[in-house]
Amino acid sequence: MNRKRWLAVGAGAAILVAVLLFTVNRNATNNEAEAQEAETAVAVIGDLSASATASGQLLPQREAVLAANTTASITEVAVRLGDVVQPGDLLVQLDTTDLQFDVANAEQSLALAQARLDDLLAPAAAADIANAEAALASAQAQLDDLLAGPSETEIALSEAAIDSAEAQLYTSVADLNSSQNSIDQSQITAAQANLLAAQQQLDRAVELNEENPTEANHQARMQAEQAVANAQAQLDALLAGPDVAASQNSVAAANARVEGSEIDLDSTLAGATAAEIANAEAAVAQQQANLADLLAGPTAEQIRAAEAEVAQAELNLADAEEALAEASIVAPFAGVVTAVYVSEGEIASGPVIELVDSNSLELVLSVDEVDIGSFDVGQPAIVTLEAWPEREFESKIVTIAPSASDENSALVTYNVHLAYQADDLPTLIGLTANANLITAQRDDVLLVPNAAITPDRAAGKYFVDVQQADGTFRQVEVAIGLRDGENTQITAGLAEGDILRLVTSQPTEEIDGPGPFGGG
Repeated sequence: MNRKRWLAVGAGAAILVAVLLFTVNRNATNNEAEAQEAETAVAVIGDLSASATASGQLLPQREAVLAANTTASITEVAVRLGDVVQPGDLLVQLDTTDLQFDVANAEQSLALAQARLDDLLAPAAAADIANAEAALASAQAQLDDLLAGPSETEIALSEAAIDSAEAQLYTSVADLNSSQNSIDQSQITAAQANLLAAQQQLDRAVELNEENPTEANHQARMQAEQAVANAQAQLDALLAGPDVAASQNSVAAANARVEGSEIDLDSTLAGATAAEIANAEAAVAQQQANLADLLAGPTAEQIRAAEAEVAQAELNLADAEEALAEASIVAPFAGVVTAVYVSEGEIASGPVIELVDSNSLELVLSVDEVDIGSFDVGQPAIVTLEAWPEREFESKIVTIAPSASDENSALVTYNVHLAYQADDLPTLIGLTANANLITAQRDDVLLVPNAAITPDRAAGKYFVDVQQADGTFRQVEVAIGLRDGENTQITAGLAEGDILRLVTSQPTEEIDGPGPFGGG
């Protein structure tokens, strides 16, 4: 190769080196400029939380619809709508006249039942045992007499009774004969003469009174008329014959006594019948059972029955006392009267008062089933009221309803209950409230701005641009966790202190993945 050719080659090489150096210097300059112009952020350790908002109403945890459990007249209504009451305060008083009477009857029934039980459990008194023994002895003696047959004394007494009855019969017959023969002709003649004399005396008294009508003559005439009437009655009685009816009755009675005495004697001689002996034996057995019962005391069944009677009487008394107590309808807890349905003088039947505990207000949220999994008891929340939107109150979830609410059939929702306390505000039941709830919390996790993440939706992956030592950036795949409106949790692919380029043209909404209602 000649010298010109070498010169040409050398010149070309020099030009190539110059071009390469220029290109390298230009790229380095561009990278440095790019590094200086890019907006960056540093991956840091911090806390992250996600939140959700929901609305609901302020409702009382305790409310009561108080009703009259008995139909009675209302004697007093002690409260009005809006009154504040304390536990035990009288709200409505019912008439207690019949209820007090029921209690008195129940107390008396219990006292009687208890007395019967006490008597049953008490040991038999000595006097009762003695009486039972005497009754048994008497029954046994009667049976022994029947079995032994008639004694000579009993036969003699029966015969003597016949003799006495026959003697009385003889006397009655004699009296009858005497009565039948007691009137003769001489008695009739004397009575006729007596009547004639009385008639003559009357004629003279009439004549004298007509000739000289004085008081004395009039009285004499009246006495004469009475004398004639008496004489006539005496003559009529003698002419009618003697009154033997009484004597005849006496004879019949005496004859009946004779026949009865003869029957008694025949019965005595015949001895006791089988029926009489059976009755006497039954009487002995009954008295023996009575004495055995006294000595043995009550049976277990008798005691159980008496105790059951006492227990039932106690229940009846308790029911009566409860009904009497319920006639005074009182506040079961401190609260506000929200409804009064009755007036004094009305007949109570059904609800009378509605009461709510205004100090037990809570915020009840209606949460869709899609989001309910992100809520848990104890989660903190910030509450505001529509009436006072500038005031915020700290709260937390206290309960979550285990079953869906049926208020709106188109959506499946659950009631979430939050604590509420704001004594300085005149809050009313039913006020609308809003709650901002912390649905997820991550502490001491690696965080980067949402703007540093580039999502690949097709691949389901996430990338960031990490600054290298020379100031340039390289793309790195990362795994993300929880995110909020500003930051995202990085669970893999980065370390604390890494510098990331912010993709300012990338909307945060395009970052798919765990959001306020999820997390990694």
